[in-house]
Amino acid sequence: MTLNAITKVRERVQDMGTAPAIKASGLVTRFDGQVIECDGFPVTVGSICHVHIIDQAPVEAEIIGFRDGRNLAFVYDQSAEIEVGALVTVLGNGRDVEVGDALLGRVIDAQGNPLDNGNPLRLKETWPLHGKLTNPLNRKPISQPLDVGVRSVNALLSIGRGQRVGIVAGSGVGKSVLLSMMTRFAAADVIVVGLIGERGREVAEFVEKSMTTEARSKICVVAVPADRAALLRIRGANRATAIAEYFRAQGKDVLLIMDSLTRVAHAKREVGLALGEQPTAKGYPPSVVSMIPNLIERSGAGAVGEGAITSIYTVLADGDDTTNDPVVDTARAILDGHIVLSRKQTQLGIYPAVDLTASVSRVMNEITSDKHQKAAVKFKRLISVYMENRDLMLMGGYAAGQDPELDLAIALWPQITAFIKQAANEPATFDAATNDLVALMDV
Repeated sequence: MTLNAITKVRERVQDMGTAPAIKASGLVTRFDGQVIECDGFPVTVGSICHVHIIDQAPVEAEIIGFRDGRNLAFVYDQSAEIEVGALVTVLGNGRDVEVGDALLGRVIDAQGNPLDNGNPLRLKETWPLHGKLTNPLNRKPISQPLDVGVRSVNALLSIGRGQRVGIVAGSGVGKSVLLSMMTRFAAADVIVVGLIGERGREVAEFVEKSMTTEARSKICVVAVPADRAALLRIRGANRATAIAEYFRAQGKDVLLIMDSLTRVAHAKREVGLALGEQPTAKGYPPSVVSMIPNLIERSGAGAVGEGAITSIYTVLADGDDTTNDPVVDTARAILDGHIVLSRKQTQLGIYPAVDLTASVSRVMNEITSDKHQKAAVKFKRLISVYMENRDLMLMGGYAAGQDPELDLAIALWPQITAFIKQAANEPATFDAATNDLVALMDV
């Protein structure tokens, strides 16, 4: 064969190009408005698919299971006009998320797309959406306090670096304001905020108040409002946690704020019921009870050489019931402490409305001095004595001198309430709060 012939053959081969990649696909056989059923093809749970619609952009769906040889996928856009016979193709496995320093100062959605009208994100690294398993014996102990900038929490419910805490509250008791204060004032290297299932108006307000010029460079917000599909809300919670894990692996001290864990549980309930799970605990299927510990356990202290994720999860208590709600019970059992916000405190005009007698930090004794602990115990005791006898005093049934401890509580009550109260734009450092507490309790 001459050189010319060889050259022509080579050019023809190059013109043929690369054979198109083979994509697994199937056709839609059933759609109930949320879940599509399509022909079975090789794919794993969690994979992202495209549902192709004539004359419209493809709709994304996520594989949630299999039934009778067919694939079940949850559609992200519940208003999609999907017809029987629509083509379903695999887009990716959906198991990795893009991460990097470029996320700081940005607001993204559950799929990693910017919501802040900023420049497109160019991230080169990835992290597993569901995290990496950590040997519990390799985790560092919690030995240092984290300054969250809130006086009552710093002094009376001290939070350690790597602790997992729940804020248990009903609606309208100042939960969002407290979270905003922690976001702006906390002494953490990186702050990751997951706004899951909240009202769109609240998301905009939180971002505007929290991402100030000073704090913006260390904050990343993952926002998935209530009108998004259930699986997007779950993915948003996992993405926020994955981002926090990535920065922890870089040696950073991370504060992860999840608002709210209850909305994530509601989303998981939606998916579980769509799959046919039985509601066993006040309407919640078993998958919800197993999901909550899996999500919470991903945070905490890292191994030697890594940083720590201090996580704060808000838990909504329906009807202010903080004892009988399955989500509250499950979260409280796995968390390292809980902060209860009280409607009675708000009625007294005390903000943040922290119910100190019902709240607890399980690692406080390991990260604070003996003097600090004695002052905190005395402070809480005086509050408890005063509140127990408040009705008696209002009715005029108590005379000074009958109970020295109650007399002290009455005398110090103005200073006690002044100590707890804190303006939303007023930071209080850990050292200043501790010194003020010790001085007030005279221990």
